[in-house]
Amino acid sequence: MDTLLSLRVFCTVAEHKSFTAAASRLGLSPAMASKHLHHLESRVGARLLNRTSRNVSLTETGRLYFSQIRPMLEGLDEVEAAVSNVTVTPRGTLKLSAPVWAANTLVARVLAEYHQRYPDVSLDVDLSGRIVNLVDEGFDLALRAMTSARLDPGLVARPLIDVPFHFVASPAYLERAGRPAALSDLNGHSLLMYSGINFSGSLILKGRDGEEAVKFRSVMRSENETLLHLAALEGMGLVFLPAWMTQSDIAKGTLEHVLVDEVQFGTTLHAVYPSRKYLSAKVRTFIDFLSSRLNDLHRN
Repeated sequence: MDTLLSLRVFCTVAEHKSFTAAASRLGLSPAMASKHLHHLESRVGARLLNRTSRNVSLTETGRLYFSQIRPMLEGLDEVEAAVSNVTVTPRGTLKLSAPVWAANTLVARVLAEYHQRYPDVSLDVDLSGRIVNLVDEGFDLALRAMTSARLDPGLVARPLIDVPFHFVASPAYLERAGRPAALSDLNGHSLLMYSGINFSGSLILKGRDGEEAVKFRSVMRSENETLLHLAALEGMGLVFLPAWMTQSDIAKGTLEHVLVDEVQFGTTLHAVYPSRKYLSAKVRTFIDFLSSRLNDLHRN
């Protein structure tokens, strides 16, 4: 039996979680797809998939095998395409990790446009906010906000776009607590704090006249920027968030910038992926599309 085809069957079943869907994709009968899977499991001496009448899922061994085999098959497709001067159509599941604050209308619009252009690619997006292990956990790439590219060995970071962060607050909060006109006016204000920032009662902020230690009153801490955003809309206090996350609120007047010309922080969003000579078509097209469209939308 063709082991290479058996590997393709296994990866396609794992992605679609269905023998029927995988068989249809590969032009096989479900029975033949099942035979290929049995052949592969006999070859490796381990069960790769759990099968019930309603569900197909990877075993622990299957997850490890899948994470290693899928990039190899995608690389083979790219090599064959390069040799034969043809274009590989992006398809399959693109497993992506991104910051919590990527859950905004701008990013959602870009994802929708990418899917419209490449309908054979299914997006699996993790917004847990944790730093995932791309290789061990089977992620194709991650979007990470980094001021410098400190990476594990074997990873590549491609800068996509600069993302500014600003202090914002609701009009109700600012009417109650006062609208700061200078860095010193921030002292004593209520702060909604991202847990990833080291905070011991004060922050060193850089304004027009240099750095200044500002003492805040922490009213809530969370690793989830969406919750901090919602709390700011409810008037709980000031929050420091990426501009993408708040631009529609600023336009509607439900949030206001605070010292926008004085207190700013910028970070660069990077696409991080395992270093390979040949990137899969889905990863390559997604990174190129994301970079182009984010910059276009940001300029507009």
